[in-house]
Amino acid sequence: MTLSLTNLSPMRNPIAVCSLAAALLLAGCRESEANTESPRGNVRIAVVTHGQAADPFWSVVANGVRAAAADLGVKVDYQAPTRFDMVEMSNLIDAAVAGRPSALVISIPDAAALSPSIRKAVEAGIPVISINSGAQASRQLGLLAHIGQSEYDAGYAAGARLGAAGARRVLCVNHEVGNAGLDERCRGLGDALVLSGATMRVLGIDLGNPDDAHQRITSALRSDATIDALLTLGPGGAQPALAAAAALALTGLLAVVDAGARLQGITNSGINYLALPSHLEPFFRGIVASVDIAYFALLAGVALALAARRLDALRGSAD
Repeated sequence: MTLSLTNLSPMRNPIAVCSLAAALLLAGCRESEANTESPRGNVRIAVVTHGQAADPFWSVVANGVRAAAADLGVKVDYQAPTRFDMVEMSNLIDAAVAGRPSALVISIPDAAALSPSIRKAVEAGIPVISINSGAQASRQLGLLAHIGQSEYDAGYAAGARLGAAGARRVLCVNHEVGNAGLDERCRGLGDALVLSGATMRVLGIDLGNPDDAHQRITSALRSDATIDALLTLGPGGAQPALAAAAALALTGLLAVVDAGARLQGITNSGINYLALPSHLEPFFRGIVASVDIAYFALLAGVALALAARRLDALRGSAD
C-alpha cells in the first residue's frame, strides 16, 4: 500500500503524522491479539531513518514524529545516523528490532544494503512501514505500507517546468548520492529535459561539509558556462547553491562595473572600490591590505544575505 501526500494538511509534517498513525493502527492490531485491554500508552514505535543531522528536512520529520507521538499518546524512539551511512543505519535497525517494538517505521534509501536488517524485523513479526525513500523496495520486502511520493515523477515534473521556462543545461545537486529516491529524482529531471532538447548533469555534495558543498557548486558553475538552471533536492543543498549563485552574480556585476569604468576612463574612487580587479591585483602581488579584506568580507556577507533571504522566501512558499 502506498499513501499519497498530495492532499494532506500542512499543519503537521505529513510523513510523520501518517507514518505514526499507520504504525499505531498496525501495532494496535498486533497488541489486541495478545491483550484486548492493552492501553495505547503501551505502544512503542521505533523510527529509523537515513536523515543525517546536517539535513534540515529530517529535523522537521523528527520533530513531527515526536509531536505526532504526543498527539496519539504513544511512545516513540527516533534514531538516525549522524551521516549518510548505510552500515550505521543497518546497525540502528538491528538494535531497534532487538528491542521488540510494537511497530517499526523506516526509510529505505539503499535496499541492497538495508534489506537483511529489514527482513529480520519482518521475520520477527514486527509490523513495518516505510517512509520517504523506498516505495518499490517496500513492496518487494513485503512491508505493510509505504508513505511518500513518486520520486521519479517529482523530478520529471521539475524537469518539465524548467524546460518550459527555457532552461537548456541544468545542474542537479544531489546531497546524498546513492540514495535511490534522490537518484530517481535526478533521472526524472533528465528524462523530462530531453523532451525540450535540454540536458543535465549530476553534482554530488556532502551536507556534512557546507564549505566544500559551496566550493563544489561554485566550481561547477564556473567550469560550465552553459549551466543556466539548478535543481536542488532539499533545503540542505539549496542553501550552498543559492550562496554560490549569488556570489557568482555579484562577481559578474562587479566585473561589468569595472569594465564599464575602464572603457569610459572613469577613475572615481567609489567605482574603483567596487571593481573586483582592483582588490584581486594586490593579492596576486602578495600584498594584503585591510581595505581589500573588508571588501571581500562585504562581498561574502552580501552574497550570504541574498542567499538566506531567497531561501526564507522558498521556505515560506512551501509552507
